[in-house]
Amino acid sequence: MHRSERKGAGSSETRRLFVYNGRLLTDRHLRRILFLAGWRVRFGLPGQQDAVGIWGGAPTAWRGAHVSRARAAPLIRLEDAPIRSLFPGRSGEPTLGLTIDTRGLHFDPAAPSDLELLLSSHPLNDPRLLARATDAMDFIARRHLSKYAATDPGLTAPGTGHVVVIDQAQGDASLTATGADAALFRDLLERARHEHPNAPIIVKAHPETALGHRPGHLGPGDLSAGMTLLSEPISPTNLFSGARAVYAVSSGLGAEAIYHGHKPIVAGGPFYAGWGLSEDLNAFPRRGRALTSAQLFAAAMILFPMWYDPIGDRLTELEDVLYSLDARARAWREDRSGWHAEGMTAWKRPHIKRVFGQFGKLSFGPPRANAKKRIVWARRANPEDRAAVRVEDGFLRSRGLGAALTPPVSLVADDLGIYYDPRRESRLEHLIAAACALPEADLARARALSHQIIERGLSKYGVGAAATPLPDGHRILIPGQVPDDASVQSAAGEITTDAALLRLARQKNPNATLIYKPHPDVVAGFREGTRALDTADVVLADVDPALLLDQVQEVWTMTSLLGFEALLRGVPVTTTGAPFYAGWGLTTDLGAVPDRRTARPSRDALVHAALVDYPRYSDPVTGRALSPEAAVYRLAHGPWPGPRGGLARLQHLRAAWLR
Repeated sequence: MHRSERKGAGSSETRRLFVYNGRLLTDRHLRRILFLAGWRVRFGLPGQQDAVGIWGGAPTAWRGAHVSRARAAPLIRLEDAPIRSLFPGRSGEPTLGLTIDTRGLHFDPAAPSDLELLLSSHPLNDPRLLARATDAMDFIARRHLSKYAATDPGLTAPGTGHVVVIDQAQGDASLTATGADAALFRDLLERARHEHPNAPIIVKAHPETALGHRPGHLGPGDLSAGMTLLSEPISPTNLFSGARAVYAVSSGLGAEAIYHGHKPIVAGGPFYAGWGLSEDLNAFPRRGRALTSAQLFAAAMILFPMWYDPIGDRLTELEDVLYSLDARARAWREDRSGWHAEGMTAWKRPHIKRVFGQFGKLSFGPPRANAKKRIVWARRANPEDRAAVRVEDGFLRSRGLGAALTPPVSLVADDLGIYYDPRRESRLEHLIAAACALPEADLARARALSHQIIERGLSKYGVGAAATPLPDGHRILIPGQVPDDASVQSAAGEITTDAALLRLARQKNPNATLIYKPHPDVVAGFREGTRALDTADVVLADVDPALLLDQVQEVWTMTSLLGFEALLRGVPVTTTGAPFYAGWGLTTDLGAVPDRRTARPSRDALVHAALVDYPRYSDPVTGRALSPEAAVYRLAHGPWPGPRGGLARLQHLRAAWLR
């Protein structure tokens, strides 16, 4: 359940929150999160039923504190959520959530905060809550996520047995609250050197320092032999892997060290100190409870923040935020060094640029011998070109046909081959084989995604009318394909036409009711092909396949993606060709499939590989990289941009002429 469903967002429960900070007054993103959380931002003087909001320890916070005291109004303290964004806030990226504290500042131990109260008094013993915390910590580690997730998994710490000293940016509110200064950081660095005299020491610079926004406290002049100042975007997973000790003042990265299995030495007063999970150089009399890392994570990351879903415009849960951040981090990691795109038709170029050009330079044109990274539309790629990354539409594509120039929500980029051509191994094959070892949390995610797709009646194109009642009997669906389809040409095997497929299905199932569904591009008039065949008992042209699958007992196909959509819904599938989902023990395969497909993934593992790990999703409305869950929401609820421009009009005129 999303938090917006529990809060009654936008109802009469909302209270007025008076603020005196320009950002809180003008930032629509923050105002929207606050509204969904039950607060209407206002400027002026609060009344008896109102509250005053301040931004943490910002320079403007004194204004709100003064009004709060003068008007006897409650003071609400706002801060970024502990998982914030791809880049620091000073880069202009909106936050993924907020913490809203009615008691104090979680980074200031001078007074209790709501987070401290959670940690000290909440039972934190619900097995489901702790399982969520454990799974989320594992996901963050495996996906190399952090508060600022623009990290490079290819970067590793130099050597092993190293010591990490975490620096912070000057002016950080958590340092100001406790009076921490550069001398404290130098003392901490000296302590690390003294306690580990023979270990290499890594001073981890704050991302804002690395990006030039604010200086840190430790620089090259503070280092001695055996010390390294690390400004590169290494992930916490790799930074802490193999480390023998971690030192922090009050950085949130200290909490991440705990989540990665360390017990940091802490010189400040952050929220994670005092619970038996750190070696504290200060005393915290109020914090006498011993917690596990899962309990700390559950309170600080699941229960305390208000997480926001900008696609659904609603409050959401941590898992959805992690999935979305993971999608953006993947886009940054794969695209930041740029691409040269080849074989892209004019109408595809805006969508290619939206998906692959957000974080790096993207150029279009003929093949370049000196281009380091090249993407090529799969059908136009040279079969012998081993360096090209082949691009194609994903399996959840759009609300409308690609042939009608409808923008896609997903594309795949395959560095080995392409999913529809079994003559050469593809990246998807590797992902399917590896999915056999996925943790249960990932399989549960795939199940939930399948349920969302089925519940919302989604298919690749999302077109067609509701299915009419079908004749009684054992119903077999035969999806039509077109002869020039790339998967037919490369993977169909001996059966290459709809007529031949229907004859075989009739031969093997003489008493069944054969239902033939012509290809949607043929029905719409965008491609030439078969509309009706006498062998079929029923021909259904303009019918939504997602609704049709609920009424059949089997699907027979050459290579159609409808076979995968049937598997997703638990409908038995027989293939005569070698589509990507055949050969893994999940289908009845009458044709030849590659011998290399020896793994036996579950259906959930196949779904995770095909719908989570393989495609890249991007919002045609905002251009934002999406998680598959957010893409499903956009496909189901819209809005959805239609095809535009002269090319689209010409394509529709051509279709009308063909019809």
